[in-house]
Amino acid sequence: MSEQVFTGPSVSLVEMLDAREMRASRQEEFLKQHSEATLLLATMNIPGEVKNSAILSRVFSQMVAQIKQELSSYSIVTSAEYNLKTGSEFYLVADITPATLKKKMVGLEENDAYGRLFDLDIHYLENGLQSLSRQDIGISPRTCLICQKNAKECGRERRHLIEEMQVKIAEIIGKEE
Repeated sequence: MSEQVFTGPSVSLVEMLDAREMRASRQEEFLKQHSEATLLLATMNIPGEVKNSAILSRVFSQMVAQIKQELSSYSIVTSAEYNLKTGSEFYLVADITPATLKKKMVGLEENDAYGRLFDLDIHYLENGLQSLSRQDIGISPRTCLICQKNAKECGRERRHLIEEMQVKIAEIIGKEE
């Protein structure tokens, strides 16, 4: 299963850095056009050189459907989805407070079958582009897929092999397929 999940084009560091810049530019553009609203950016946490594949795209689309369902009672201003070599991206602008949106997205990250594979980041304009973390709303940081310690610390310290994380991701996807 792991081979199938991670069968796709390899992405270079330069391509990833360019994609990060483009995401930041898109975020700013969405919020400049809708300065009173809140922006959700959904991306996947995929370690290694392959960031997108047929299976990962399908999982991404399923999560986007879940996000839209979760937010169906709110006013969605606009949304856009990009299926890129560097990974899929989903942007949604809604009339909802940043804290409410963050709580709803943490609920998906924690409770949806694929939630652990996603970053559901919240941004808004207030003296420039701001983001809202779990800690900002009194929720503990995400735990690592492998060891359950703080995920950011594991990532920063590179505690786990890419292959180990890919096996875990494939396992999560395999349980739901």
